[in-house]
Amino acid sequence: MSVTAVIIARMGSTRLPGKVLMPLLGRPVLDWVHHAIRETPGIDNVIVATTILPADNVIEQWCRRQGVACFRGSQNDVLARVAGAVREVAGTTVVVRVTADCPFLDPEVIGAVVRLRTMTGCSYASNISPRTWPDGLDVEAFTIEALFAAEAEAWRPIDRECVTTWIERNRSRFPAETVICPLPGLHTERWVLDTERDYDFCQRIAAQAGLAPSYLAILRALDRHPELREINGHHPCNERYHETIAEEPLFPRWYYRSQDLFEKASRLIPLGAQTFSKSHVQFRQPSPLFLSHGTGGLVCDIDGNEYVDLVSALLPNVLGYRDPDVDVAIRRQLASGISFSLATELEAQLATTLTRLIPCAEMVRFGKNGTDVTTAAVRLARAFTGRDQVLVCGGYHGWNDWSIAGTDRDLGVPGTVKDLTTRVPFGEMPRKPIEYAAIVVEPEADPAYLHALRDYCNATGALLIFDEVITGFRFDLGGAQKRYGITPDLATFGKAMANGMPLSALVGHADIMRRLEPPNPCVFFSGTFGGETLSLAAAIATIDKLERCKVIDHLYDVGAQLYVHAVQLLGINGLEELISFDGEPPLIRLKFRDQDVAAMFRREMISSGTLIIGSHNVCYAHGPHEVERVYKSYEHTFKVMRRERKR
Repeated sequence: MSVTAVIIARMGSTRLPGKVLMPLLGRPVLDWVHHAIRETPGIDNVIVATTILPADNVIEQWCRRQGVACFRGSQNDVLARVAGAVREVAGTTVVVRVTADCPFLDPEVIGAVVRLRTMTGCSYASNISPRTWPDGLDVEAFTIEALFAAEAEAWRPIDRECVTTWIERNRSRFPAETVICPLPGLHTERWVLDTERDYDFCQRIAAQAGLAPSYLAILRALDRHPELREINGHHPCNERYHETIAEEPLFPRWYYRSQDLFEKASRLIPLGAQTFSKSHVQFRQPSPLFLSHGTGGLVCDIDGNEYVDLVSALLPNVLGYRDPDVDVAIRRQLASGISFSLATELEAQLATTLTRLIPCAEMVRFGKNGTDVTTAAVRLARAFTGRDQVLVCGGYHGWNDWSIAGTDRDLGVPGTVKDLTTRVPFGEMPRKPIEYAAIVVEPEADPAYLHALRDYCNATGALLIFDEVITGFRFDLGGAQKRYGITPDLATFGKAMANGMPLSALVGHADIMRRLEPPNPCVFFSGTFGGETLSLAAAIATIDKLERCKVIDHLYDVGAQLYVHAVQLLGINGLEELISFDGEPPLIRLKFRDQDVAAMFRREMISSGTLIIGSHNVCYAHGPHEVERVYKSYEHTFKVMRRERKR
């Protein structure tokens, strides 16, 4: 195996022309980068890849003076330039890519990425996916097979310019690994050279830390002079990349790998997926059916297509994929263990937080999904009231017998169980003179109706159960009950509580919840994984960030932007008879005239880069660029639907 490092360098930077040859401690930045590569264990060859523009003659001259190989290629097709450089170095099997605007590259970090790729045999290794290291320590290592596949197949301008974006999106074909920074929080640091302010920062760091410092030496310098972070810390990471993606025109997508895998999976897995609402029944084919990874508010399917994700895993991902704070909490707990033989402190810690935030929560029990806790709530209500009948006011409350009874999906539910569940649409009061054990409702809207249910329960002795598996930690940190000022007797939470980790909670008044305790007879609700610690740690970190970063305010803001724009476009295209919007931010639901309209809508939104089923499931990672991409999808989709309607 021969490892070749390619240093991408050019003089024609838009923001800071000539930056790669600017001096730091009397040596050009490019010299700092080359020195770091030469000090890296495991690298056999180095070549600088620059452009054929006359302005880059000085880079070639520098290479000659230093005895460094140089390749000159396309200005804009950087992917072809890198591939051409690699072909100049005989025997190369692995490519290490760095850029010449990163003067503080650390040989130990570069070497760790190279070693990780070797030890795992992956096609692509980096320290940027997810980002846990400072911006400016970026390094990628990949096989020539991955590079040449990208050169042959990648056709989007952004992929030709950014070299590895196509490989990273296609990690189903090219397995990826990541070197995670052992120190938390460094992803917010900016040590790259891109602007005049960056150059000021780099000069001061070089003066403090000396030639070719390690990242720990830079941190020591910043500890001594924390004011240095104020110089350039306001620049977002990869800002221009995200702007380019948002401005990119629509392009065709293919789903060949998804279709092939579905044929195989459907022979082994009923429905071909584990969750009904994530399966092929939601989408007419061809469409994407399998995702490989997500970052922030974006996901990639196994065909390498990227989407703004407005499904958010059916609402758990309130912060976004691979949130750095939640991931750190999970890694820390993973170092201590996952499931234990006794309870852990995390259970009481999270329960304390929930009782502080949720009005009805005096005691807490944990489950793994919404079905667990809503079923436990109903059983608890029956035991507490001595009644059997349950009233369900619309909504979906899990797949258990009591909940699914009376729907068109209740095959296998005994008739005697069906007789114990009464259903009315959301917004309607009980119609039969029955003494109910509980009234179960999703409190997504209409506080007047929820108040009426509260009054009815007070008058009849039924328990009011709020199913806040969806609304909890999206409508308010205390759930819809806090937002609307209506306190139920019991409530259930899940989904957004742990940003994707499987965890749910049953909370309620202590006199009711005590029925879960011995001595017998007691209400039995117990599971091996109720205290699983990775999910508890994730929930603690998630709720902390929801509070600290005003995440819910952001959800309302983004939800309102999407709602207003979508309604305007609906009216402009005259499609009000086909689609309507229900609810209010942060959760807007779409109602379709029929399944054909729904299928067309989803098809066109997906084909234009937005993964959506029937609601705006926004997350904290959805920012202006993602919102702009969704706008573009709506514009495309409604134009197509208007055109189809006229035929």
